[in-house]
Amino acid sequence: MSQLSSTHTPLIRPIHGGNLAWAAAIAGCSPDSLLDFSASISPLGPPGTVVQAMATALEQLSHYPDPQYTALRRALADHHRVAIDWVLPGNGAAELLTWAARDVAADVAATGALGGCYLLTPAFGDYSRAFNAVGVPLYPWPLPLAQPTNPFLGLAEAWPAPEGASLLVNNPHNPTGALFSIDWLEPLLERFATVIVDEAFMDFVPPDRQQSLIGHLDRYPNLVILRSLTKFYTLPGLRIGYALGHPDRLARWQRWRDPWPVNVLAAAAAIAAVQDTEFQTRTWRWLPPARQALFDGLRQMPGLSPLAGAANYLLVKTNRSATALQAHLLRRDRVLIRDCLSFAELGDGYFRVAVRGSSENERLLTALTQAMEV
Repeated sequence: MSQLSSTHTPLIRPIHGGNLAWAAAIAGCSPDSLLDFSASISPLGPPGTVVQAMATALEQLSHYPDPQYTALRRALADHHRVAIDWVLPGNGAAELLTWAARDVAADVAATGALGGCYLLTPAFGDYSRAFNAVGVPLYPWPLPLAQPTNPFLGLAEAWPAPEGASLLVNNPHNPTGALFSIDWLEPLLERFATVIVDEAFMDFVPPDRQQSLIGHLDRYPNLVILRSLTKFYTLPGLRIGYALGHPDRLARWQRWRDPWPVNVLAAAAAIAAVQDTEFQTRTWRWLPPARQALFDGLRQMPGLSPLAGAANYLLVKTNRSATALQAHLLRRDRVLIRDCLSFAELGDGYFRVAVRGSSENERLLTALTQAMEV
């Protein structure tokens, strides 16, 4: 009788944060034993209203979702004060990014323009995945990491956009946390064929400081905004996001995709989330002082230089190997930080950490202090 040989799946370094199975294998513990700073998810949720809405929605599991997602779209439209047909929910912002890339590719094919898409770098790796899949070339648009002034000045002249080129930028920027002013972004709407703005972390910015371009949608049909509900409301497992854009564009995306991309639990959770003003206010009160305390603790540590940011994470430059530091923290402290190898411009000299609760942040700082002394 022949015997099948057993093989072990090799550990493959993740390109996203939050891969607890990979980290637990290195740490030699269960995933539940890890303190995760690699995924930029709020530690305050999910809100109780969301959990209750999902419990109620369990009764709907025997039915298909509304294919038009009317209640969900209306809730999102009311939240942003736009018309309902300017909203398209999706299976996380990643799904909608796929359609944005296909949209750019379709425009290039229809017009015969040179096309391509300018991408502010360093950039989230999923952007390359989406555009490479449809054959749209990406033109890197480097962001000076320590520049407090308008980073877009002069760049358009240094890298003139080809005919029909589009632009993809996220605001606040991932991984630096930089918040770009509306005044900096608005001129770009006049220059590029399509402007895709990923505002996945904008919810973390208090309302009086937000720099969203949602108010520009009615004047710029070439603008499309991607939003996520998973980070602010602690719902990454649900996969729920949405796009805001011209109804003709969103109707085209709807024709391309599979039916029912959002399940009934995610839809119910999203409706409850955007209506929970108490949770939103609590988050806006919690984050700025928590982020500042973590920033100060990191800045006081020899060998570490954190970048100030407006989101719920901090990018940190280190004079040590970030991956070696990551492995040390996993094995000794069961603490997971995000390496930046997936950001080609950063490499092994940077890591990123989420802002968590005060006691968790202190645990991170203590572990880092000890690790930097080794």
